[in-house]
Amino acid sequence: MRVLITGGTGFIGRPLTLGALRRGWEVVVLVRRPESAAARAIAARGARLVIGDITDDATFRAGLEVARPEVFFHNAGWYELGIPRRARRQMWATNVQATESALDLAAQTGVPRVVYTSSTTALGDTGGETVDETYQRRSPPMSYYEQTKAEAHAIARRHQAAGEPVLIVCPAQVIGPGDHSAFGRMARLFARGVLPPLGWAPEGAFTYAHVDDVAAAILLAAEHGAAGQTYFLAGEVMTLRQVTHTWSAATGHRLPFVWLPRPAALAMASVAAPLLRLAGQPAFISPEVVRSSFVSFRYRSNKAIGELGAAFRPAAQAWTETLRAGTASQRMA
Repeated sequence: MRVLITGGTGFIGRPLTLGALRRGWEVVVLVRRPESAAARAIAARGARLVIGDITDDATFRAGLEVARPEVFFHNAGWYELGIPRRARRQMWATNVQATESALDLAAQTGVPRVVYTSSTTALGDTGGETVDETYQRRSPPMSYYEQTKAEAHAIARRHQAAGEPVLIVCPAQVIGPGDHSAFGRMARLFARGVLPPLGWAPEGAFTYAHVDDVAAAILLAAEHGAAGQTYFLAGEVMTLRQVTHTWSAATGHRLPFVWLPRPAALAMASVAAPLLRLAGQPAFISPEVVRSSFVSFRYRSNKAIGELGAAFRPAAQAWTETLRAGTASQRMA
């Protein structure tokens, strides 16, 4: 099978690309920098690289013409909380405008099957309920990233309503080695024993899935999913208090955490964010990160498990493997 993948060198995209190659598929990946280590790594495994940018319609159309895909995985996106206001235009172009353009061009060129990687973040806080794919957003976005994913999700739903062969997959909070989210960065700091014992939103709840399980489920969606359907790839729910205890058990580092009330956490994050940016780091501690923690993102994967054959390891196991992999790579470095 011939496939085209955007975002094929990213956190989810790399195991997605490698999984497609293991199936014996002809894999073309649209990349901006073919000389990068990530691009060279997938090329060495058999992926064909085509230079292009999802925000540039001409190069994306060229990628479609080269690949002539039977399945198009639109997996590219920009996931980051706490971006400066000046970066919002680029995030919107990457997450929203590029999704519209990619799905338009796929329809125009007659791609038989499109798998769009959305996110459960597009649907927001579930208000304490554990919900399935019938859930509709009820709360305002907590971050600009959440806003862009909600807009992009609506675009994909519109293309489905027009009868186009689009499947939507919605990973929840994806974790694993190389996770660049605020969760991933804080987990690595904890594993190194250098994370200050401060936290917030201990009862904030997220649904965690290991990146390898998510990538495998996306491939199963391409093989067995029905056009017009949405599948949550969600894993298992844990509160942030439970997460920190899992981190402690996995690394041997001691708790307790000091759990800051929301006003104190926001004040601390307002100071930390500009300092992190000044140091050349993403603002993984920022008011957006704090606001996005006082939530209940509880999703279930029954549909993906039942219809696709997807499987998700327990969240505690996923976190333990993530932290131990990070510790091992630190020792080797």
